[in-house]
Amino acid sequence: MMLDERAKLLLKALVERYIADGQPVGSRTLSRASGLELSPATIRNVMSDLEALGLIASPHTSAGRIPTARGYRLFVDTMLTAQREQLTAPSLAADQPQRVIANAAQLLSNLSHFVGVVMAPRRSSVFRHIEFLRLSERRYLVIIVSPAGDVQNRVVFTEHEYTQQQLIEASNFLNAHYAGLEIEQVRERLRGEVDSLRGEIANLMQTAVDASSEALTQAQDEVVISGERNLLAVSDFSSDMGQLRRAFDLFEQKTQLMRLLDVSSQAEGVRIFIGGESQVVPFEELSVVSAPYEVDGQVVGTLGVIGPTRMPYDRMIQIVDITSKLVSNALSHHKP
Repeated sequence: MMLDERAKLLLKALVERYIADGQPVGSRTLSRASGLELSPATIRNVMSDLEALGLIASPHTSAGRIPTARGYRLFVDTMLTAQREQLTAPSLAADQPQRVIANAAQLLSNLSHFVGVVMAPRRSSVFRHIEFLRLSERRYLVIIVSPAGDVQNRVVFTEHEYTQQQLIEASNFLNAHYAGLEIEQVRERLRGEVDSLRGEIANLMQTAVDASSEALTQAQDEVVISGERNLLAVSDFSSDMGQLRRAFDLFEQKTQLMRLLDVSSQAEGVRIFIGGESQVVPFEELSVVSAPYEVDGQVVGTLGVIGPTRMPYDRMIQIVDITSKLVSNALSHHKP
């Protein structure tokens, strides 16, 4: 999308003006805001070009224009100059990971005045030891111990009845061949080796591994959210309770948030998702600024700010950037 310098300057001025006061921007305001000596007619021409490109739109009730998702995206990608004013963020004490995560979500929402979200660190899905216990007919308890000593229990139902000897045999086999591997790797390998194992024991192991995988995934589906009520004060939402309700539904369906934060964790540094651009943020009016955080150099989770599309992105970038560094430091110095 090629814009000449003048169109870029006018788009930048329009987005910044709209972010600052939330009112559709008219050509006279734009002339003042851009500092360009242009006639109102010229500005109107450029604005209709920007509108034709889908970068700005006219709300029905006003002669002014507002940015579209594409307009925000172009602004964020090419025109955003984050002022590095020093944000003073309190330090996060490295006492317990859970507390660090909760404090970080609160810190994000306090600094941004929007919603702070943090995806709790992914736990390792490596197992150190696995054991089977017979509960009743065709009901067994699978006990999975992680390298850090975390214990996950899962009840499995099986088609066959297993003897105590078979249960011992199955757990010995898994511990001897697979301890120290990720559950997913165990799953893959088992598929390949099922033929060489006795049928019914192979089935038991497969069931156990599926259950373990589920147990470990559920244990880490943890998104901590802080400051949802801040959205009640955002004028863009307060006029339309339906939009607000949809935003709150998003927080209820944490799985959608997990997916969003998961996408962010694969990238370096701060990512910006603008509502209505893609399936990632399914709401026109919401944007997400997120960044991954690390523990001892390994990316283990993501955090971010969710707010209206009309938010001061440069400040949000700093808030998210600083908080991700604080969390990384707090968790890296913390050794269990």
